[in-house]
Amino acid sequence: MNAPLRRLPDAAPSLWKLDDIVRDLRLAREQWRAAQHRPLESGCREFPSREALREIVDKLCGALFPMRLGPPDLQQGPGEDFYVGHTLDSALRSLLDQVRLELTHVSRHDPEVDAATIETDAVAIVRQFAAALPGIRIVLDSDVEAAYRGDPAARSVDEIVLCYPGTLAIIHHRLAHRLYRLGVPLLARIVAELAHSATGIDIHPGARIGKSFFIDHGTGVVIGETAVIGDRVRLYQAVTLGAKRFNVDADGSLEKGAPRHPIVEDDVVIYAGATILGRVTIGHGSSIGGNVWLTHSIPPGSFLTQAVSRNEVLEGGGGI
Repeated sequence: MNAPLRRLPDAAPSLWKLDDIVRDLRLAREQWRAAQHRPLESGCREFPSREALREIVDKLCGALFPMRLGPPDLQQGPGEDFYVGHTLDSALRSLLDQVRLELTHVSRHDPEVDAATIETDAVAIVRQFAAALPGIRIVLDSDVEAAYRGDPAARSVDEIVLCYPGTLAIIHHRLAHRLYRLGVPLLARIVAELAHSATGIDIHPGARIGKSFFIDHGTGVVIGETAVIGDRVRLYQAVTLGAKRFNVDADGSLEKGAPRHPIVEDDVVIYAGATILGRVTIGHGSSIGGNVWLTHSIPPGSFLTQAVSRNEVLEGGGGI
């Protein structure tokens, strides 16, 4: 017979001195908000919700691939369109709420932006995002087909969608990149980080990636914000497309958005563990061998199997 559960006395919270901890945490929050010039009592949520975006992306994935990422009891036919329409409406309404939050947060120091402007801009962003979804699905189909053609272990395109972490990462990236281009980079970054947490593949939403893109295995892949990747490119695990160095302005602060990551042209293969740093160009049709360290451009059709020994010092986060 199980022993009865012991009920803690009502006064148990006093064991932790919760009143003092809650007070001190409030003071810490107030100090932070004052330092960031934010209102101490805004009366509403200030930032987008990671959990809300997780649910939105799950619904979008189901709407994009209803028979593979939708509900288990869904059947082809009229019910499929009904599910897609209902799911999209729910996802886009929730996305509108999150877009409003980001735009409101960004405009908090701009007296020229009022609530009506934010609402108009938010609706326009979500409408444009929704209109882009059919095109995103078409590009994703090319990614799935590239994975099937590129992996002899794949038994079907359905397996690619259901099982491959690289496919999950690129679905998230295609959605996140569209949000990034539409002017809500915080939402885009959260969507990208949801995939990063799930797959170990870190693709900044600003990276521009062409069609028929395939990441095989994938764990440890890093693609930086200003990377440009052409069509029919294949990467293996632990590949880094990173920055060699970061420029600073007159005040010593890092410059934001400057091109600092590689350009990878069409039909390039980069094998496991390769590291390519800086605004260099990998010419079309090239192959980069495993564990190569590369900081200079190479012409089209190159086949590089080992890095030239170089004495280079990377500082301030170089290589990220």
